Amino acid sequence: MPRDGAGPDFIEALARGLDVITAFKAGRPVMTLAEVATATGLARPTARRILLTLTELGYVRAGERGFTLTPRVLDLGVAYVDALGLWDIARPHLERLVERTGESCSVAQLDGSDIVYVARVAVPKIVSLTVQIGTRFPALPTSLGKVQLAALAPDDLERVLAEPTRSGLVARWRPDREERDAALREVRARGWALTDEQLAPGIRSVAAPLRDGEGRVIAGVNVNCHAAETSVAHLLEHHLPLLLQAAGDISADFASRERLPRVTA
Repeated sequence: MPRDGAGPDFIEALARGLDVITAFKAGRPVMTLAEVATATGLARPTARRILLTLTELGYVRAGERGFTLTPRVLDLGVAYVDALGLWDIARPHLERLVERTGESCSVAQLDGSDIVYVARVAVPKIVSLTVQIGTRFPALPTSLGKVQLAALAPDDLERVLAEPTRSGLVARWRPDREERDAALREVRARGWALTDEQLAPGIRSVAAPLRDGEGRVIAGVNVNCHAAETSVAHLLEHHLPLLLQAAGDISADFASRERLPRVTA
């Protein structure tokens, strides 16, 4: 059956193929045909045709225990990161920020009511949540999400937050509207955001917005630390000034890149 709200140009087969790819998760890297059909809500014959098509294209591999994704799926995400250009611009600044703070630093963008990590330089530390490129968290309880949500117009904010999270994570901090609006007003006024174990125990971070050449917020950059190792005072007194400098440098470089003439060979 067609999806509710789908327009006349909506390609159902493409949507179903993407549903099959995203059905493979950390807890289920190998899935049988029946498991794929159940996870996606597709009829088994439909799921089978999609899996065979993805196998033919090289995105899925069939084995004795079932189907698995292949590394070629990474091309889909890498294409986005490469097209945006943020990783190439942010990497030297993130590496310098990591050297100066001794903490992991990341860039994430807003996607619905979630943030998705698009660049990261990590240091080996034990934390309660694993983060890598493509990791998705609810935006509101994260510093990276707050700096981007605070930049939205009121109607856009309500529309974005009305979308259900696709992270699979239930955050510790679930404020009512009044508390949420007060927190975002504070972020808007000071230009940076702090989260102190609001997403999960032990996770403490501070973030600043990244802007394009027209001043629009396009992403956030943060310094993340373990609450047992780094106090809020040290995070704000030592790491925050370095973060704000890095955010300004990344934004300036991104704006400069946008002004470069585009040449097609």
